[in-house]
Amino acid sequence: MNFIKMFLAGLLAFVVGTFAVFFLWIVLLLGIAGSMERTAVVPDKSILKIDLSEAIVDSPSSDPLGGLDPLTFRVTKELTMFDILRALDAAATDDRIQGIYLRLGMGGGSVGSAQLEEIRAAIDEFRASGKFVVAYAETYSQGGYYLASVADAVYIQPEGGLDWSGFAFNLMFYKGLLDKLDLKAEVFRPTVCTYKSAVEPYILTKMSDANRRQMQELVDSMWETVSEAVCASRGIDAATMKRLTDDLEVTLPEEALEHGFVDGLLYEDQMEDVFDELGAERDADDEFAFVSLGDYAGQATDNRSFGADRVTVVYADGGIVDGEGSGKDVYGNTLAATLRDVREDERVKAVVLRVNSPGGSALASDVIWREIQLLKAEKPVIVSMGDYAASGGYYISCPADAIVADRMTLTGSIGVFGMYLYTPDALKNKLGITLDGVKSNRSAGMGAIAPLTAVERAAIMRGVDKVYDTFTTYVAEGRNLPIERVLEIAGGRVWSGADALEIGLIDGYGGLKAAIAVAADKAGLGDDFRVTEAVEPPSGFAAFMASLNMRIAAAFERSELGTMMGEYRQVKEALSQQGIVMYEPRRLLVE
Repeated sequence: MNFIKMFLAGLLAFVVGTFAVFFLWIVLLLGIAGSMERTAVVPDKSILKIDLSEAIVDSPSSDPLGGLDPLTFRVTKELTMFDILRALDAAATDDRIQGIYLRLGMGGGSVGSAQLEEIRAAIDEFRASGKFVVAYAETYSQGGYYLASVADAVYIQPEGGLDWSGFAFNLMFYKGLLDKLDLKAEVFRPTVCTYKSAVEPYILTKMSDANRRQMQELVDSMWETVSEAVCASRGIDAATMKRLTDDLEVTLPEEALEHGFVDGLLYEDQMEDVFDELGAERDADDEFAFVSLGDYAGQATDNRSFGADRVTVVYADGGIVDGEGSGKDVYGNTLAATLRDVREDERVKAVVLRVNSPGGSALASDVIWREIQLLKAEKPVIVSMGDYAASGGYYISCPADAIVADRMTLTGSIGVFGMYLYTPDALKNKLGITLDGVKSNRSAGMGAIAPLTAVERAAIMRGVDKVYDTFTTYVAEGRNLPIERVLEIAGGRVWSGADALEIGLIDGYGGLKAAIAVAADKAGLGDDFRVTEAVEPPSGFAAFMASLNMRIAAAFERSELGTMMGEYRQVKEALSQQGIVMYEPRRLLVE
């Protein structure tokens, strides 16, 4: 009888569980299907509408659930920089596209500083086609206005506003919190790496003098890039721009109009009159036809002829970690294997390595570096830097034949550190947990249950110093610079792309499109080539479930942490670094 009861109970559990899983799949698939739109048709006489509401990412996602919010089952379109640049290039010669409407201030994810610079440059190139570009917003953020200023005309809502106050960089420090929790962070870095400040939040309560100096120069350089671009577009002299910014004289629409930041104060329905004045044509229903950037990018094609020869874009997007894997990180062995495949592909004549990384594991960075060296021996390798290519991100960039970066790219940070978090006191004093054990040798299990000894600290520092020597040597060789010069600009110091060109860390300004052109030129391909991307496709049910689990966890973290989510991720990433690392977490947003 007990057997029958257990059997029936097990059978019932199996049936209920199967039904629950089946129901979950139905809800999930219906949600995804309901969120996905059919491929939009681009009608004649269209206006390309750019509102940045789509999530803009640097690289294509290998995530089988890319763009899915697991709590709402909504799918947000993800646009890569390659998608955007290709779409704007195609739109310039597409007879169906009359012009561009920059409809800003409508939300969307944060766009990185270098991403904004690349998009702005691409829109400026589009203007050379003779087609119009107009911008409108109720309120402009600084990043939004920087982008809008490239337009032929800029408009704002009469009761809106403009944020124009300059850039600020603020850093949160956690030493006080660690002290309260009886946690102690011990840092190992070469004495010359005074600018390697990624560890400062865990050992200090404010910026060091060196970090304050480098960050001041960095924000000044980035603001100069933005300010000069706006001055050139709007015909404002530098002295006037500084006064208007310092004194907050263009926050109101009337002030923005008076000082030439905008061309008119309009409600959005009045923009139809602007389009009429520009000669834009209406459709059969006497309406203006708009097509979103995402919809148009899905149909845009490369304007060049498609030859057999290829320039392949390989992505290093995210923190650099050891081993194999997929997702938001750059796994050293996985990227090395991708580079190896590209090297062995006879159709690929040149490679663009798109680096958008704060660095990470020194070992994984060296694994990647070696494959780039082997690849470079057989075909041209050009690095295109995104928002940041710092520390380990620069380590894997330096062997390239040429490096192209935007003026607002963060790069350099040629330095290294190790960090050890001592936890036994926190476990004992806060949780009542104590540790004990045995060991065969004096330094076995070092730091696990007792503070590091002088011998153990010395061993760690030998490893740190060795990695720093290797890093600076690689930079000297890759950039053809004397080692003495490399040591002058290293020390963990972060540079803007604008300054990096002057000191020899990069070879020229430009984004992904410029890097592809350099690669094709070095390979002698002319215009007869095609651009491909080396992207891992989603693989299997396990990848699907792993992605779903990570997205659910991230969704709950967002709901609990809100605006602190960015800080939480940065701390979590920094404390998860193992061994000796080359890491620079800063990524400035133009907001």
